[in-house]
Amino acid sequence: MSPCCWLALLALVSPTLATNPGVKLKLTEKAIEYGKQIGIATLQQKLKTIQIPDIAGTEKVSPIGKVKYSLTEMKIVNLGLPKSDLTLVPGTGISLSITNAFINLHGNWRVRYLHVIKDSGSFDLAVSGLTVTDSLSILSDETGRPTVRGVNCEAIVGSASVKFHGGASWLYNLFSSFIDKALRSAMQKQICPLVADAINDMNQHLKTLNVLAKVDNHAEIEYSMVTPPSISKSSIDLNLKGEFYNIGKHQEPPFSPTPFSLPPQINNMLYIGVSAFTANTAGFVYNNAGVLGLRITDDMVRVPLATSSQFISKRFPGLMVELLVQTVKEPTISFQPNNVTVQASCTMTAYAVQTNSTLTPLFILNMEGSVSARLFVAGVMLAGAITLNKFEITLGTSYVGPFQVQSLDNIFRIVLKDVVIPQINVRLEKGFPLPTIGKMELINTELQVLKGYMLIGTDVKFT
Repeated sequence: MSPCCWLALLALVSPTLATNPGVKLKLTEKAIEYGKQIGIATLQQKLKTIQIPDIAGTEKVSPIGKVKYSLTEMKIVNLGLPKSDLTLVPGTGISLSITNAFINLHGNWRVRYLHVIKDSGSFDLAVSGLTVTDSLSILSDETGRPTVRGVNCEAIVGSASVKFHGGASWLYNLFSSFIDKALRSAMQKQICPLVADAINDMNQHLKTLNVLAKVDNHAEIEYSMVTPPSISKSSIDLNLKGEFYNIGKHQEPPFSPTPFSLPPQINNMLYIGVSAFTANTAGFVYNNAGVLGLRITDDMVRVPLATSSQFISKRFPGLMVELLVQTVKEPTISFQPNNVTVQASCTMTAYAVQTNSTLTPLFILNMEGSVSARLFVAGVMLAGAITLNKFEITLGTSYVGPFQVQSLDNIFRIVLKDVVIPQINVRLEKGFPLPTIGKMELINTELQVLKGYMLIGTDVKFT
């Protein structure tokens, strides 16, 4: 991926529909400086492709008289952009400024004068005082991806000096009087189109923004922009939807994102705030998909289910037992400083496995449970793992008469620790994708859990 993709990330925008975001991004001055370096390097490569057309004509040159001349095979041998700035314009966009740039060319010259005399050689041309300015307008396409447009490009070629190899001194009069202006005009006309070409390349990279990222076979997450970016002199703040959906079925949850603000931290290039709303839409989606359930058999636990409880082993001697654990509503995830808690409401239905393999329901227990989550960034994925805090069980329905529910605490704890939590962790460790552009790496990453959201501070590298 071209390095200008980071400059592209600086230019993210959004549709006009305003709503609270589930995910926020902040790009700091450190990110802008990185973007300037690699963006200007990309533009420099574009400018090196300037093609100077052959120049030919006939002019009167003192003291020779009429001279027929041509300059051919002009090639850029060096180009420098020693002073460049990428400046944020609060509330507007990005300003590009390049000053004191230079271009060195090499070419061949040929003249004919006094009707019969011919001469030829090579020359070196040094162009200095090259200035390029442009204003980048921030727009959004129909998919919620950003697009950038240069709206006021201006290029000025300051001055040029030439060194002829061979030939007489009057050649310099020919250059200063007739060729200088034509050469500078030929270069000047090509610069802004090449800047526009670089911006077009940037837009191609912006199309790789994962505005709808697949998580697995059940869910995807949307990162389209929901408000215009907030641009200050030192940072860009972006508001993204940050909402999980069932694949192919975008149903809004019965809750809305609440406002939150990122702290004024500046040590990293990029800060990503992921709200509890985003995490809770994941629970809503997976619950709707019907995948928050698990059937548990003896081969999945360290102790046979029938013998793990005296109540079951006495009432149903010799029979195997199966359990079905299911959520009754989406889990609720909360973020507090240094603490992520998940509250879940489940049922556990116990079945006796008859000798003919049919299942006879025994009872249904209700469970209210709490787990703690540890979150971490793996590559460009946000992942996690949970551990059991506590649970409470009550009897929902009994098909075998009354009994003491507490006698089943042991079997429930075994099921949770041996099967349910490990299987959840297998999925959580895979994670879900964070908002990225192209081949973007997150480095020097730190994660904090704050009130109502988690904050990821990271530097960025494009490969």
